[in-house]
Amino acid sequence: MWASPGPGARIQNVAASLVGRPAFWVILVTAIGAWPLAWSHLHPLPPPQPVLGRVPEFELVDEQGRTFGTKDLAGRVWVAGVVTGQAPGPSRTVARMAQIQDRARQLADRFHLVSLSADPEHDTPERLFAYARASHASPRMWSFLTGPTGAVRRAFVEAAGRRQLDPREMARGSPMSMLALVDVKGRIRACYDAEASNVVDRVVRDAAVLVNRPEEADEP
Repeated sequence: MWASPGPGARIQNVAASLVGRPAFWVILVTAIGAWPLAWSHLHPLPPPQPVLGRVPEFELVDEQGRTFGTKDLAGRVWVAGVVTGQAPGPSRTVARMAQIQDRARQLADRFHLVSLSADPEHDTPERLFAYARASHASPRMWSFLTGPTGAVRRAFVEAAGRRQLDPREMARGSPMSMLALVDVKGRIRACYDAEASNVVDRVVRDAAVLVNRPEEADEP
C-alpha cells in the first residue's frame, strides 16, 4: 500500500519547489535589501545632542606619568568623570565607567574614558595607577589624570547647569557626581547623573551616535 509522505517530507518538497522558482529569489533579495530601511524606521536614531559648552585645552599627567591632554583626545569621543585615588574602593562614578568600558569596546580607538583627579595634591601617578588597576582599566581605553584639573571640572559644572543637573557634588570635587560626554571637537554634548540606573545604556548609546555620525561634529 502506498503511504503518503510525512510532514517533514512535505515541507522539504515545498521548500525545493520554492527555491527552484526565480520569483522566490527576487522576493528574498528584495526583502533583505529593504530590511535596513525598515529597521531604521522602527528604531530611529536619537536627535543630535545640544552643545552645552567646550572643554578648555589642557595638558595633565596620566597614571603612567606621561603627559596627556586635549591633543591626545582630538578626533575621539570621550567620557569624563571625577576620581580620587584616596577613596577606599571604586566610587559609583568609576564603577559606571568600568561598565561603560566593557560595553563600548566595539568603538575601539574612536572612544576614550577620562578620570580627572579631584585631589591632585595627593593623587600622584603612582596612586592613580594602583586605582586604575583596581578598576580593571584598559590603558588603551581609559586614562586617569592628575594635575591642575580644576578648569576642566568647572567646565563640566557649567555644562551641568545648562542641562539643569544639580552640579553641587561636582563643585565640591566629589567622585560621586556626574559623567560628561565630549565630542571629537572638544564640545560637551551631555551630562549624566552617575547614580541613575540607566546611565550606562544612555552614555554608550549617545557616544555611539557621535562616533558613527561624524556629520554631527559639523553642528554649530
